[in-house]
Amino acid sequence: MKSSGIKTSTVLASFLLAACLSMHAEVKLPAIFSDGMVMQQQTNANLWGMATPNKKVTVTTGWNGKQYAVTADKNGSWKLSVSTPEAGGPYTITFDDGTPKTLNNILIGELWLCSGQSNMEMPMKGFKNQPVENANMDILRSKNPHIRLFTVKRTSTITPQNDVVGSWKEAAPVSVRDFSATAYYFGRLVNEILEVPVGLIVAAWGGSACEAWMTADWLKAFPDAKIPQSEADIKSKNRTPTVLYNGMLHPLIGMTMKGVIWYQGEDNWNRAHTYSDMFTTLINGWRAEWKQGDFPFYYCQIAPYDYSIITEKGKEVINSAYLREAQAQVEHRVSNSGMAVLLDAGMEKGIHPAKKQIAGERLALLALTKTYGVEGVNGESPYYKSIEIKNDTIVVSFERANMWISGKNCFESKNFRIAGEDKIFYPAKAWIERSKILVKSDKVPHPVAVRYGFENYVEGDVYCDGLPLGSFRSDDWYIPEYKKD
Repeated sequence: MKSSGIKTSTVLASFLLAACLSMHAEVKLPAIFSDGMVMQQQTNANLWGMATPNKKVTVTTGWNGKQYAVTADKNGSWKLSVSTPEAGGPYTITFDDGTPKTLNNILIGELWLCSGQSNMEMPMKGFKNQPVENANMDILRSKNPHIRLFTVKRTSTITPQNDVVGSWKEAAPVSVRDFSATAYYFGRLVNEILEVPVGLIVAAWGGSACEAWMTADWLKAFPDAKIPQSEADIKSKNRTPTVLYNGMLHPLIGMTMKGVIWYQGEDNWNRAHTYSDMFTTLINGWRAEWKQGDFPFYYCQIAPYDYSIITEKGKEVINSAYLREAQAQVEHRVSNSGMAVLLDAGMEKGIHPAKKQIAGERLALLALTKTYGVEGVNGESPYYKSIEIKNDTIVVSFERANMWISGKNCFESKNFRIAGEDKIFYPAKAWIERSKILVKSDKVPHPVAVRYGFENYVEGDVYCDGLPLGSFRSDDWYIPEYKKD
């Protein structure tokens, strides 16, 4: 009887072990690799996951029936790349380490990562008492199975994560309503013009600092950034350095994509002196981590807003134009980048402007012209080049102004100021002559410097090809927010 009991126990243990192994045999994939996903076309696209340790994993791609194989390491981790065709689908991919697992409804097209703070996160439905312009009708018309949406759940931690929480959804009113407005308008235009599937992955958190999306190593050059040593050090879930990189970005690193769109800077408005270097470091850091070369990185310049509203009583009202200036410097320092100017799309009393279609489509214009090579249109705003002083008049010249400069109100602008050696700026008369702007003021007989739109809130009124001129200055003086005239 004893022997029989032992035998029965052994058989039972073996059965349970086999059942356990069977349960673990199916390949486990990160959330971004799931039904309905979009993969980047015409490349070698990375795939990775978990499987039974030391076991062979086969991957079969439905578009060509090709089989790939890799052996999981001792911890069960595996990674490989598969060749993707021209845009199309839907397709399947089957993963097998003993038990097959098939992903369905996969599209091949253009995949973009969309990141930043609240103006990237802001959904089509808007925030409370802060709507997105024309959103309701755009949501109504949003059904499009060739646009796929993925939103990364907010996660803040000092420990780099291996996966995110989220799922792929087809564009439709119910999914678009809760999706990033800036990202949606970007993807909608790219899909319309290129006529290929578009995948959009949003990793954004309102109020987040640039520092939160960076690693501790990258932040060594910025001693004011205090790196948390424990979860208790996270005093602000969206502003503490490194915590969003760890929780929301690290799990995505290596995902084969076309590029990044970014809308952030409002939280760094009072730290403009470090932003150009910091943002450059972030872009270079992301590219180094991804190991996919200098992928396109397009970003929004923060829109005008009256920051005195959020300035502590008794504190100096900082001029956010210095932050816009720092952002403008980055596209001239970083290869394969571009900035969407929003000087005409802000709100004086609202830090979340309603004109999200303008933001998304200007980002799309950059991608369509600079990345996809669409000809016949201009994607870049004019940029300040130099000044020439002729007696009492300053003549301003621009880069990226092949067509003549134009004004919102005929041939004039109300947003220029000039100063003499005393560094006191006065409102000036500014008029357009072809591709130059002439500026003068009766109060400044000997001008030495000119500024355009260089204050917290302004409504941009100078354009080229319908794209606004960004705020700029010819001087290097620090002058706080201008007093209201």
